[in-house]
This record gives sequence, C-alpha cells and structure tokens, in this order.
Amino acid sequence: MLQTSRTIILLFTASAALAACTPKAPKQLPPDPGSNVTTATNTNQGTVQSGPAPGTQADFVTTLMGQDTIYFDTDRHNIDSSDAAALAAQAQWLIKYPGKRASIEGHCDERGTRDYNLALGDKRANAAKNYLVSMGVDAGRLTVISYGKERPIAVGSNEDAWAKNRRAVTVSVD
Repeated sequence: MLQTSRTIILLFTASAALAACTPKAPKQLPPDPGSNVTTATNTNQGTVQSGPAPGTQADFVTTLMGQDTIYFDTDRHNIDSSDAAALAAQAQWLIKYPGKRASIEGHCDERGTRDYNLALGDKRANAAKNYLVSMGVDAGRLTVISYGKERPIAVGSNEDAWAKNRRAVTVSVD
C-alpha cells in the first residue's frame, strides 16, 4: 500500500512538472523578418497600394512578369528580338533603381561536357549583361555567373526540358 501511494505521488509530481514545462504561446507574435510586401493602408494623402516593396526582388519579378529570364537556341548565346524586349524591360527597372545591383546567371541544358556548358553559360550571361550595358545600365552594377548544366529548371531529357534550361536569369541582389 505504501509502495502504491509513493508511485502515485511520484507520477503526479512528474506530470505536474511536465505540465509546467509546456511552452506557452506568446501574447504577441514578433513581426515577419523578411516581408517584402506592403499592405494597403489609409493615410491623410490617400491609400497606399499593396504589393511588393519598390526596388525589391519581389518587385523586380512582379514588374517584369516573366521577363527576368531569356532563352537561347542550342549551342547559341545570341540575343534575339524577344530576348531584346525582355532585356529592355530589365534595363528600365534597373535604371529606375540606380542603387540596385543585379546578377545574371547563365544556364545550359544537360547535353555537353561540364566545362563546355560552364563556358556557354558564361557567354549567355555576358551577352545579357552587354545588352543591359548598351541600354544604359552601369556595368559595375552587374555581375555574371555561369551554372552550366548544374541548376536545371526543368528535369527531363527531351527538347521541351532542354529549351527551358538554356537560359539567362537576371536576379536583383540588393
């Protein structure tokens, strides 16, 4: 009987101790640390529109609506008319925000050697950079990097996947 009483008291004490250690929800949550989205608010001057904060990567992607990426033919790094239109839109955004820098990533499909694809990706990224510079963007604000075939966006060994992977992507970095 004494043993049973001790066991019950021990179990009760242990469960009370565990209940005391249970984390409690905070009374107020901290602000979102990485939010690039503003919300609509009423001010004395009117309503502020919601959407990405101006000059952010989210604003860059939203403004360009898919024109942050240009595509290339097999083994090519030339800029065609549709690429020129996308790069012109990128240049306008970059000129609008002169304090922002951008990185241009060159990509290839899975065919070819690693070294060949790294060199081709570099040519693609530099072709995009040179076009942006010709549109008035300061070359010092642009960096290039080639990922070759290391970062495919489409997985597959067919023409559709290869066409999506032969690209240069402009990313606003700061």
